[in-house]
Formats: sequence, C-alpha cells, structure tokens
Amino acid sequence: MDQLEVTTKETKSPWGAPVLAPAPCSLADVMSEQLARELHEEGIPFPEIPDTDLDLTCTPEADTSSDLMLAQMLQMEFDREFDTQLRREERKFNGDSKVSISFENYRMVHPYEDSDSSEDEVDWQDTRHDPYRADKPTTTPKKGFVGKGKNITTKHDEEVCGRKNTARMDNFAPEVQVGDGIGMDLKLSNHVYNALKRHCYTEQRRSARLHEKKEHSTAEHAVDPKTRLLMYKMVNAGILENINGCFSTGKESVVFHANGGSFEEKIVPEECVLKVFKTTLNEFKNRDKYIKDDYRFKDRFSKLNPRKIIRLWAEKEMHNLTRMKKAGIPCPEVVILKKHILVMSFIGKDHVPAPKLKDATLSSEDMKKAYYQVLNMMQQLYQDCNLVHADLSEYNMLWHDGQVWFIDVSQSIEPTHPHGLEFLFRDCRNVATFFQKAGVAEALNVFELFNTVSGLQINSDNEADFLAQIEALEKRNEDHVQKSGKKIFTDTNDGSPPRLNTDDD
Repeated sequence: MDQLEVTTKETKSPWGAPVLAPAPCSLADVMSEQLARELHEEGIPFPEIPDTDLDLTCTPEADTSSDLMLAQMLQMEFDREFDTQLRREERKFNGDSKVSISFENYRMVHPYEDSDSSEDEVDWQDTRHDPYRADKPTTTPKKGFVGKGKNITTKHDEEVCGRKNTARMDNFAPEVQVGDGIGMDLKLSNHVYNALKRHCYTEQRRSARLHEKKEHSTAEHAVDPKTRLLMYKMVNAGILENINGCFSTGKESVVFHANGGSFEEKIVPEECVLKVFKTTLNEFKNRDKYIKDDYRFKDRFSKLNPRKIIRLWAEKEMHNLTRMKKAGIPCPEVVILKKHILVMSFIGKDHVPAPKLKDATLSSEDMKKAYYQVLNMMQQLYQDCNLVHADLSEYNMLWHDGQVWFIDVSQSIEPTHPHGLEFLFRDCRNVATFFQKAGVAEALNVFELFNTVSGLQINSDNEADFLAQIEALEKRNEDHVQKSGKKIFTDTNDGSPPRLNTDDD
C-alpha cells in the first residue's frame, strides 16, 4: 500500500504563536491493531471536564446508573421549565382582563403533582380536572348495552337513566340550586326530571317577564329606569333643585313633589309637581275615546304604540292647562313637558298638598261660595276655552286659599267631540249631586246646570229624553262636520248648540 505523505506547512497564527501541524503517519499505522492494543494497554485517561455547576436536580440517592432513568429525570426538568415559562406567558397575555385565556392544555406536567418549587404549584380549582369532584356516570357505548348474558345492561336501565338525569341537572339555569346529586348517588326518574325541567323553564320565563315589566313600565309609587333618567336630567339641568317623593297616585299617573330651580329666563315656582304618566295601559284602557276623535291629535293617534299614546296624553293636558290659564281659570301652571313627564306648579304650601273638595272641611258659606265658583269656572271652560272637563267631580277639584282649583284635565275634550255633550252632562250630574248632598240650597239640578253651562235650551225632566236630545245634537254636528269639514255648531235660534271658537293654542 502506498503511503500517504502529508507535507508539513507552518501556518501563521493570528495570536502570534505558530501552530505546528501534527506529525505525519501512514494509513497502515492508523489501522494497525497493534497500535490500538498499545494505546489500550497504556490506558490514557480522558481529559477531565471542568465543573460548570450544572445542577440536573439529581439527588445523591437517585439512581443514575440507568440511562432510561436519567433521560426521564432530564425530561421532567425540561417539562417543568416549559410549564413555568408557559405560566408567565399566560399571565402576560391575560393581564388585568376580567376574561382570561387558559393555556392549561399546553402544559406538560400534571398540575397537582408534587413539586419542590412553590411557583410550579397550581390550584386544582384552576384546572379542568377536579380531584374532589364525583365522577359523572359512565355512558353506555354506541351499541346501547354492556355486559353479556344475564349481566347485560342497556341504556334504558333504571339506575343508569337515573344517574344520567342527575348529571343533566347541572345544565339548568345558574339560579336553580340543584345540589350535589352526583355525590349523593341520586337517581332521578324520567318523569321527575322532565317535571323539574319544565318547572325551571317556566320560572325562567316568568322571571324574564317580571324583569321586562319592571324595566319598561311605571308602577305605583315607582318609575322605570327611563323615567328616572329623565327626572335626573331635570335636576342636573337646574330646572328642579330636588325631587322629594310621591304624594299621590292614580289610574293614569304618579305625582311627585319637587323644589323648583330655574329654566332659561323663566321663573320656576319654588314648589313644583311632577306628573309622571304611567307607561302601562292596564288600569286606564279607554283613553282612546278621549283622544282619537279630538281633531288636534287625531292624525297622530295610533293604538299600536302605547308609549306614544302616553306622550300624546301628557301633551294634551299641557295644551288644556295652557288654555285654561289664558282664560283665568284657577289651575296649575305648566313649567315644562319632557316626554311623559309634566312639570307644573304645586297647589299647596310647605310640601302639603291642597285638600280635594271632597275632603275639605268647609262651612255652609264657603260651600256656597265654592258652588258659584265651580259654576262660573264651568261656563268659562266651555265658552271661553272651548273645552269640556269630561271627568269633573269633587275628586278633581282642590280647595286652596279660599278658591276652587281644577286639576286633571288630560282627558278634557272640545264640545265638537262626538261625545262632548254627553261628557258635559256627566260632569254636570257629578257637580249637582255633590253640592246638593253638601246642603247648598241654591244648587241647580243636572238639567238646569247643563243648560246654564252650555247655553242650550233643552226642555225635559226625564234623563233618558234629555240624553236622547243631546245625542241628536251630536249626530247633527257630526253630519255637518263630515260634509263641510269644519267643526262648528249652527246658530242657537233654532235650538241647536251654539257656535264655538275652534282656534287652537
């Protein structure tokens, strides 16, 4: 075999000292068994590796003679380091967010294994597996049964179905307290489970309905959140100083007392009233007959939107009060209207509302004075304001400072309304009955009072005949309106209703 000769070449080292190439040797010497034997006999030791302080978490007692054991220990240490880094990434990713993302599925070491480091410990409540929680019942395989022969168990087995139904209770709504049925090995029959499921569903729907009703409608002595927000805005805008509380409630509204502030350049009374119209029609469902035939609001009336009807109702009372105030009739003064909240002046003193005429204690002279005031105010309301109260009684009249005040005119209509004269007759009956019972000798009967207020001359002492003549007059006026499109009555010389002023506010 030819020998391989390697020429020596002196290379210049960048560090200054020359590096000599190793002595040349032939391939035969390298492959020689004799040379290998000599090296083995000489027993040249391997150079020692300097200590690098590398701790592989191997305790002196650990058995490191097995390569498998050593590899497992190294792998476990690597997994723990990986989990530690993963937790740091998880905390950095979630930050202070209320909704956190878990990296649990990417961890390598079981969370509740023993660990020397407190940083590696993970509470079992943060993991998907709860070691203290009872196992859910095992489900039957797809084939529908387990076992063989006499020991066969199908999916319809009573105990299997009972445990499954107990486990399904965890899917009920959170507010349903189902308890630890699995831990008690509770077995629910299909009949019981289905009854519980229906009950929970019914209660959930009922709770939703109550919540909806509470949020979107006003109740007695209470307001819904939207109405409360409007009231807060009035206080923040300075229109009102504060709202003191509810002092009256009825079928259509809730009335609050408040201290007035200032509104632009208008002076707000020191004591005000907030009339909050209820946003539910449950108690007063016949509003439409008072408003749908009123030509001022006829085009804007719609049965399909109750909340808009409420606003229309509040606007109607504002316009009626404005007419009455211009005519000099004692009534609350309108301050501002915000949707279904009407702010008016307070009839009373020092947070004490004026008593209703029914509850006021009056002498015979004061009662006689009140009667003539009411008679004069009814004539003014009909002739000057072109209005009929439509709900006038001792409950809607207040006695304050020796004067009768009219309130609650949201349902007031014009005499040209298809039922305007009927409503006027009803008001006259209420007024005449009250003052006659109060002992006012000068009080007119219902027929005389109606003719005095309306200026008509209907001669009849029978209520049925009287009402028949009133309905005939209303029918004649309605036919005239349909033909001419104008809401006026004919002259009074032929016994028909008088001509009325139809100018709006």
